[in-house]
Amino acid sequence: MMELNAVITLFPDLATDELAEWIERRWVQPELGNVDIWIFHPVDVARVQLIYDLRRTLDTPMETVPLVLSLLDQIYDLRCTLKSLTQAVAAQPAEVLAAVLDALKA
Repeated sequence: MMELNAVITLFPDLATDELAEWIERRWVQPELGNVDIWIFHPVDVARVQLIYDLRRTLDTPMETVPLVLSLLDQIYDLRCTLKSLTQAVAAQPAEVLAAVLDALKA
């Protein structure tokens, strides 16, 4: 876990007020710790990295970022669902697994 100032040091040209704006817009949702200090978990830092790359590397306009984040979140949720489905199918008896594989080939 990291505090806001530690996260800022990872991104050379990211200002504290810009990151605060991303939090206000709920693009990043760190935990609010004691004494009103934001606590960033690894997933939050990864999200900051993603937004940073969208804004700096890809020059994504501010008004487009919510759409991109929403689509990426949907892809992530879909991957999680497919992983769960794959595990559930794999746990079935051999004849059920074979029937599912046959249905996928059709």
